[in-house]
Amino acid sequence: MEKPQEFKFEFVALMASLMSIVALSIDALLPALPEIGNSLGVTNPDDNQLLITMIFLGLGSGQLIFGPLSDSFGRKPIVFIGFIVFIIASIICVTTKSFEMMIFGRILQGVGISSPRSLTLSMIRDEFSGDYMAKIISIVVMFFILVPVVAPSLGQFLLYYFNWESIFYFNLGFGLLIMIWFWLRQPETLIKEKRIKFTSHLFIDGTKEFFKHKEAVAFTFVSGFITGSFMVYLSTSQQIFQEQYNLADMFPYIFASLAISIGLATFLNSQLVMKFGMYKIAFTSCIAYAIISILYVVLFWSGQNPSITILISFFALQFFAVGFLFGNLRALAMQPLGHIAGIGAAINGFISTVMAVPIANYIGGFVKTSVLPLFIGFSFFGVMSLLVFILMKRKTKLAIV
Repeated sequence: MEKPQEFKFEFVALMASLMSIVALSIDALLPALPEIGNSLGVTNPDDNQLLITMIFLGLGSGQLIFGPLSDSFGRKPIVFIGFIVFIIASIICVTTKSFEMMIFGRILQGVGISSPRSLTLSMIRDEFSGDYMAKIISIVVMFFILVPVVAPSLGQFLLYYFNWESIFYFNLGFGLLIMIWFWLRQPETLIKEKRIKFTSHLFIDGTKEFFKHKEAVAFTFVSGFITGSFMVYLSTSQQIFQEQYNLADMFPYIFASLAISIGLATFLNSQLVMKFGMYKIAFTSCIAYAIISILYVVLFWSGQNPSITILISFFALQFFAVGFLFGNLRALAMQPLGHIAGIGAAINGFISTVMAVPIANYIGGFVKTSVLPLFIGFSFFGVMSLLVFILMKRKTKLAIV
């Protein structure tokens, strides 16, 4: 029986705001990809996808630095260090004339925002546990999803009235406001008595402890599969809607409507998870994710794109399932890691993100004239995720009823 846990509105709002810096840094740039590529002399339009996927490389690797440090020095100072890195990276992005240096800047931006992204999960785990933790993560993700609803439109607005550099400046200003709020209002969640003494082998010891927990490892891999296939959509959505469907003006609205699908699912999850449990909901959603993507592949195997209405319908159903998966998968992985929440969240984020980047880059390379490769990727990784769930059910006898 889980002890009653108190809902903290400002804490949840602040955690969602910290994670929104991550979403804004990724999604607001989507409408500007062609213009940035042209400005920096990119000859292959497919290379513009790297401006999205490479930030995830930094996002994954940076967590391995900040997570363990936060277990020793507390969460708050490490969040601020990450934001300083983000500021430096943003300056590189707006001043460079080289595409290669821009990619470096995006990777470094990812390193910077990996701090609030990873430590948000750590702070939630410091404060909550069990299905209630899954409820809080779902609420945070729900508000976090509101950012992709408006981010491409915001990016389009800034691009129309100013230039692509203004998107980076806006992200910096927004991040600064959140950091001030965080500094003034958020107490440290990791008390000194629970901190781990900093040693040269802190990371090695934490990694060994992480891999002792089969549930944490298994659901981290599932997160990688789902995040990777979803990242393909993020990196190719501009190309799909603007080039394959010639809907450049409608792109921000289509992107927003699909983000709402994920947001609705995360809201419903926050209402249902205490009743049905995070494992059962995640397992059912994984089945739906696989079935929907396989159905698309069967129906449109020829490779000819369906009408935009049908495509959006499939995306909406797919992402509705994703909305139930994101929060629950993180909560399932973090549940046994309360004693190493910092490094646990870091390794969880690192593995899932580092898995996701090559998945997105590989599949994204095939999305040129048809959406079919995207759904083949969804299908493959949906089935892989389902197999992990089934394997874990047999090994650990986790109840789903």
